Amino acid sequence: MDKLLLLLASVSLVACSAAKEDTKSGNRANRTPVAHNTVVECTLYDGMKKESAQLMSIKSGMEVQVMDTVDAYFVKARVTDPAGKTQTGYMYRTCFGQ
Repeated sequence: MDKLLLLLASVSLVACSAAKEDTKSGNRANRTPVAHNTVVECTLYDGMKKESAQLMSIKSGMEVQVMDTVDAYFVKARVTDPAGKTQTGYMYRTCFGQ
């Protein structure tokens, strides 16, 4: 009886570990930047604080590549200005439509 319980416990641990690994690989598989257009004028910051330095001012309708959704307020973004210079920083989520 003890061997049966030990076997069942081992099988359930292996199954949980396998399911957890599948979930991690599935989330990281689609990590390419996604293009979005801004709906209002926004600022690209070098950090995630209101006091962070401003890297670029982004006009309404410009295309922004969202690289990661960092938290409830910010996304990590990459923007190419009209002169061709690419900047990577953080933007408020409110810059984009739903």
